[in-house]
Amino acid sequence: MAQNAESILNKSNAQVEDKKQFKAKRNGFKGMEISEIIFKVFAYFFITVFALICLYPFVYAISGALSGYSALYSGAVVVFPVDLQIDAFKVVFTDNGFWSAYSNTIVLTLFGTLYSMILSILGGYALSKKNLFGHKFFNFFLVFTMWFTAGMIPTYLNYIDTRTIFREIGITDDKWFVVVAMGIAAYNIILLRNAFEAVPSEIDEAARVDGANEFQIMAKVYVPMSKATIATVALFYGISRWNGYFWAKQTLDVTDAPLQVYIRNRVDQFSDPSYMDGWHEVYAPDSLMYGMIVCAIIPIVLIYPFIQKYFAAGVNIGGVKE
Repeated sequence: MAQNAESILNKSNAQVEDKKQFKAKRNGFKGMEISEIIFKVFAYFFITVFALICLYPFVYAISGALSGYSALYSGAVVVFPVDLQIDAFKVVFTDNGFWSAYSNTIVLTLFGTLYSMILSILGGYALSKKNLFGHKFFNFFLVFTMWFTAGMIPTYLNYIDTRTIFREIGITDDKWFVVVAMGIAAYNIILLRNAFEAVPSEIDEAARVDGANEFQIMAKVYVPMSKATIATVALFYGISRWNGYFWAKQTLDVTDAPLQVYIRNRVDQFSDPSYMDGWHEVYAPDSLMYGMIVCAIIPIVLIYPFIQKYFAAGVNIGGVKE
C-alpha cells in the first residue's frame, strides 16, 4: 500500500510539473527566469540582424537591376529601386550567350552532382566497413589529401592531361571532362562514411541473413537511413558545381563555359572604356550585371528551402562520430 501511494504521489507531481511547463511554453516568457528572458531576447535580436545582413545583398541586387542609370551611380539606391526600369532584365532575357552559359551550368550541376554522389556514396560505404582490407590506410590516405594537396600547377596539368585523354577516346565536349575530373571531395566522403557507421550493425546483419548482397544492403538499408546526410552532401556538391568558376575558366572554351565564367567575362567587358563609349541606355551596366546575378541565383534560392531541413541533421550525423 505504501509503495502504491508513493507511486501515485510521484505521478501526481510529474503531472503538475508537466502542466507548469506547458503553461510556461504557452504563455511565452511567463514563468521564465529573468536571465533566460534576456538571453532569448538577445538571441532573437542577433539572429534577426544576421538574417537581414545575409539577405541585404540579394535585395540590393534586385533593386540595382531595376534602378535607372543615374540613380544607381549616384548612390540613391539603398533598399528599394529608384527610377524604376526593366530594360536591364529585357536585355538579359534576350541574351543568347547568357542562356547558353545557363544551359551549360545546368548540365554541369545535374550530371556533376549525380556523378559525385555516386562516387561519394560508394566510397563512404566502403570506408565505413571495418573488415575492408587496408581500412585504416585508406581512411588515413583520404584525410591526408585534406592536409596536403598537390598544388595549383600539378592539378592544372592533371586536368589538361585528363581532357586530352577524353578527346583521344572521342569525347570532344569538354563539359563531360569537368564532370568527371572534379568528381569528389574528401570532406563529403567523410561525412557519408560517418553517417553509414552510425547505422546499427544489427540491421546490417539482419539484411545479410535475408540474403541481401553488398549493393542491396547499401541501396536499401544504408542510403535510406542516411537521407539527411545524403541530402546535405548533395547540396554541397550542387552549390559547388553551380558556382564553379576557376577551373572552368582555365580549362573550358567560351562555348562550353558555365554561367559564372560568362558573367565574369561580361564584367571585364564593361570595365573596358572603349566598349563603354557611346553608352546611352536608361540602365547602367551594373544593372545588367545585377540582373544576371539575380537570374543565376534563382534556382539555388528555390531548391535550398526543400533541402535546408536536412542540413543541420545531416552535418550533425555525418560530422560527429562517437
